[in-house]
Amino acid sequence: MKREKSLANTLKALPDLLRMEQTYGILATIVKQWGIENLIPLALGTVRRVGLVNIVADFFNFKLGRILSGGILSMWDAFGDNREAVISGDKRFTFKEFKERTLRLMNGLQGLGVKPGDKVGIMLYNGNEYLESQSASWFIGCTAPLVNWHFRGEELATMLNRRRPNVLILDEEFVGRIDEVKDKLEGIERYIVVGEKISEGMLSYEDLIKESPDKEPTKLEEFILGVNPYTGGTTGVPKSVGTFDTWSYLFSDKAKVPHGASLGQYMRLLIMGISCHYYYGGIDFKFKALLPGPFYHGTPLYFCLTTFTLLGTPFVMMKRYDPEEVLRLSEQEKINYIHCAPVHLQRILTLPDEIKRKYDLSSMRTIVTAAAPCPPVVKRGINELFIQQGATGPVYNEYYSSVEMTTPITILTAKDYMKNPEHIESVGKNHRGGDIKIFDEEGRECPPKKEGTIHVRSMGTTTLHYPGTEEMLDENLRMVDGVEWYNDFERGYLDEDDFLYPTGREKEMVIVGGVNIYVNEIEAKIISYPKVSDVAVIRAPDKDLGEVPLALIELKKGEKSSKEEIIEHCKKEGLYGYKIPKIVEFVEELPKTPHGKTLKRELEKKYWEEKGIKRRG
Repeated sequence: MKREKSLANTLKALPDLLRMEQTYGILATIVKQWGIENLIPLALGTVRRVGLVNIVADFFNFKLGRILSGGILSMWDAFGDNREAVISGDKRFTFKEFKERTLRLMNGLQGLGVKPGDKVGIMLYNGNEYLESQSASWFIGCTAPLVNWHFRGEELATMLNRRRPNVLILDEEFVGRIDEVKDKLEGIERYIVVGEKISEGMLSYEDLIKESPDKEPTKLEEFILGVNPYTGGTTGVPKSVGTFDTWSYLFSDKAKVPHGASLGQYMRLLIMGISCHYYYGGIDFKFKALLPGPFYHGTPLYFCLTTFTLLGTPFVMMKRYDPEEVLRLSEQEKINYIHCAPVHLQRILTLPDEIKRKYDLSSMRTIVTAAAPCPPVVKRGINELFIQQGATGPVYNEYYSSVEMTTPITILTAKDYMKNPEHIESVGKNHRGGDIKIFDEEGRECPPKKEGTIHVRSMGTTTLHYPGTEEMLDENLRMVDGVEWYNDFERGYLDEDDFLYPTGREKEMVIVGGVNIYVNEIEAKIISYPKVSDVAVIRAPDKDLGEVPLALIELKKGEKSSKEEIIEHCKKEGLYGYKIPKIVEFVEELPKTPHGKTLKRELEKKYWEEKGIKRRG
């Protein structure tokens, strides 16, 4: 495959790439977001930093890391003090100030002996320090493994040892957890702490920045988009996913060759994969973004990478999610672009009316969800709320993806369901960010409206690796007619317009007396009941049928209901037979991961393992 990285093969692929709508969309989005007045200074700055000869040579050799380094630094210079980069609590930084802090951290890390190819682990809350640590690591040619700060004890040690970072940057709140497992950690030479509670042998983040110079290096290293996020982990232990090769194949010779695509195919998927902001209004308005979800997960990370890093989008950071704070910040900071999980929107809709009607939301243009299915009632409810509070039109957008897929695959826009209201039930149109095919149990492609297993082809799947657990690749990749596809074990179908409708994960499927029941449909019907705030349908053991659906329901504050009331609502909504939950229970709050996925495997333990019953899967 390496021999395909040639000018001849690029020129061969170019005509097809230039005919893509996404190619136009990306270029137009860049011009809009950077600002046409900044294009010439940005270009001249890149030439000054990298050198015209080096730019030409690197382009022909497909080693674009230095060009990207010079381009990003030049972008920050062009914006300077005229554009804010990060708002983090009561701290505000322009791009000039952010650049200075990032350069100081970069030089500080190099002064500690960090070199290209090393790993800088990040165990931080959302904040300016996260963006600084991530950017500094990439500038000096290091990957940045992201650490789930919910981990503790053996689980934390296992996850860190899978990544083996040379340096770990962590928040002061996590120092105690690290101290508990420090003697079990492999390869970590330095610990850098954000905050004042610092154990012996650890370094202060702010001291390192203050004591390091803000000069640019005389020799730019290859800028690498090297990250290792984790999967959601709702059906087992979270998997470590390596995305360095996904992003850096065209930037560096250090990246592994795609195992599932030729150069031309990879370039097509790359262009599709970074085009979502075009569909979400990138050519219509300049973004100012709010990100409620934790950065260690792949979905917020993708949003950050493709907006803040590449487009220079101002970011408003939330250390922890709070539904009213989302509304308050939207009003105060004139936010127009939010990327979040469906549960974040559900929590907003359950706020008291006097709170929801308190804020001016007229600046909002686009809210995008991913990471979990979003019930149509929530999509419609968010549109109604934001329009009521001043938005000029529907704001809800969505995409289908996963950490392994790396980028959005199907993309749903407000224009789609304004044109055809039925499409609001979907997760978006095929062939916008990647390719979807539906296969039946015999491996045949399903016609429209026929349910099967969703298979995906994206820039992420063709370069997929699981650091520390590479054997997992064999479970997920399959060849169909000579083409590699990724199987996420999700069920669904495409309609006649090529919009995707997931029906449920195979691992969450309830097999009732031999009949396969997918829980998405049941959950969507239950959550449409006005008294319900959230719901999780899981498997429960049954002596006669083997398994039956059990609905765990979180009611809105102050509401009361009963099993009979819920079942009657299900029947009115069209559920029948085995699709009607046999068991209905009410809970105070459903357990969620920080990025909004319900921990169904944990919920099921009560009904299986704790009763001494072995469950399927």
